[in-house]
Amino acid sequence: MTAHVIADDAEALAVAAALAEEFRAGASARDAERRLPRAELDRLSASGLLAVTVPADHGGADVGAQTLAEIFRLLASADGSLAQIPQSHFAYVNVIRRQGTDEQRKFFFAELLAGRRFGNAQSEAGTKHVQDIRTRLTRRSDGSYVLDGVKHYSTGALFADWIPVLARAEEDKLHVAYVPADAPGVTVIDDWDGLGQRTTASGTVRLEGVEVPADRVLPHHLTFEGPQLHGAVAQLLHAAIDAGIAGGALAEAAEFVRTKSRPWFESGLETAAEDPLLIQRFGELAIEVRSAEALLREAARAVEAAQALTDDSAAEASIAVAAAKVRSAQAAVDVASALFEVSGTRAALNSLNLHRHWRDARTHTLHDPTRWKIQHIGRFVLNGTRPPRHGLL
Repeated sequence: MTAHVIADDAEALAVAAALAEEFRAGASARDAERRLPRAELDRLSASGLLAVTVPADHGGADVGAQTLAEIFRLLASADGSLAQIPQSHFAYVNVIRRQGTDEQRKFFFAELLAGRRFGNAQSEAGTKHVQDIRTRLTRRSDGSYVLDGVKHYSTGALFADWIPVLARAEEDKLHVAYVPADAPGVTVIDDWDGLGQRTTASGTVRLEGVEVPADRVLPHHLTFEGPQLHGAVAQLLHAAIDAGIAGGALAEAAEFVRTKSRPWFESGLETAAEDPLLIQRFGELAIEVRSAEALLREAARAVEAAQALTDDSAAEASIAVAAAKVRSAQAAVDVASALFEVSGTRAALNSLNLHRHWRDARTHTLHDPTRWKIQHIGRFVLNGTRPPRHGLL
């Protein structure tokens, strides 16, 4: 595979905006037919967008958090499923940046610049909680490992060249094994049947006696032994996806009302778009979207300001991202639901598939509960309590 190498932030944003418009055209049909976006992901890989966080000394653009968040917002405004697929890709690029050896960085950054995709085999079902990881890396006498376990909600794995697998090794410490998707013992099952984000293929990954060389395993537990931005960056991208879904839903609602909705007979108006009650509601919804986007930008700036990591700068970034995630999640669900309220009965027709915005919003916002983010924000503001280092803030 060959891929374009993006030079800087400006080019990255221009490419993302162009691809978003291209992907928007087929988003509804892909969702309705559950047609997996293999061709679109190949376009994404070839564009160079998946390598934009590769460090400059390895040939990448090394774009900032503001640019990365905006890339995801743009993509999600067009297709809330497609934008979700590379979220874990970038999270596991960050693991390599922080915990990889020089040789590991050299190898994997070259893979990324060539257009290779990372998937995700992280979450498990039926365990005590989300951090109860039971997948095992067992070290062999020659220093290599054998990997065994079952993963669920493995977004991107079906489309991946490499599948980063979260597992426990010696002393139950968390590691990430980077496994070729076609390695013996790896089975990726397309059994995702969520009501929303239908085309993410977030299904099951089975790992049975998978042989993993020692140089494909990274000590992820070290990430959380000091101040870190791993969780903040990952959550920033989730917030960007929610903000994008909200913005996309608002834009489609406005277009529908302008071109298809009939005015309510009591208004005495010729078009629905002239109705002052609808105008008021669109103003309220626009404020929700704008506030989500503003907090997203503020959070991205906080992440960039925290690059010189300290406990305080990491905490400030995590709290800023938590605020953005709370607001964007609410905006996505609210605006995607209000789409029907402002558009009228016809908007509920299954054939129009306008409900995909709400289904995507409702599904994506279940990733982690915003109520706990609000708790951490409150503790920080009231008592100066820094948020925990568990990777979800």
